[in-house]
Amino acid sequence: MKIALNEINKSIPDKVTLVAVSKTKPIPLLELAYNLGIRNFGENRVQEIVEKQEGLPKDIKWHFIGHLQRNKVKYIAPFVHLIHSVDSVRLLNEINKCAKKNNRKISCLLQFHIAEEENKFGLSLEESITQFGQNEPNKWENIIFCGVMGMATFTNDSNQLKKEFSTLKSIFETLKKNHFVEHSNFKEISMGMSQDYIIAIEEGSTMVRVGSALFGKR
Repeated sequence: MKIALNEINKSIPDKVTLVAVSKTKPIPLLELAYNLGIRNFGENRVQEIVEKQEGLPKDIKWHFIGHLQRNKVKYIAPFVHLIHSVDSVRLLNEINKCAKKNNRKISCLLQFHIAEEENKFGLSLEESITQFGQNEPNKWENIIFCGVMGMATFTNDSNQLKKEFSTLKSIFETLKKNHFVEHSNFKEISMGMSQDYIIAIEEGSTMVRVGSALFGKR
């Protein structure tokens, strides 16, 4: 893992955050990554992130990167660092409610559907413009809007990947200009995984979610 991490770090600019996607990985492997200096870990199942958070050092920043059901928000609200996958106003409302109960402000990214694959979750730009045209972001007092997230199509076609990542960058710029210009925390573009993070960075990513390139394939 040390060799893989060194190679990944060489390819990632200082301004880009590496989130180690640790889903399905055992705690000893996360401890090894922690001892190598990693502090940002990404999980996609609520039960798993809760169990790992309880057994690992408290300075870890836990990123929830999977589809989040509203009835599960309460379990991660006390500790989650960043929720990447906010794809509806109903979910925003639930996160805001749970954050308030925990006397916290929870950082969130708005997830957008940029891939050709229909099974991926996410808002459309039109949906987000409609919602934030009707609701000022400050309505959600216990949420810190930090930017956007998207998952590209699983493909080796670099031109298609560039197009999809460019789309997310454009969505970010539109939202920033029209709805979040006064929100200094709205600056993150979470896109790029093990197979395509280099292209994502070239297209403006500020946060990459890397699993198999770091931990090895399942």
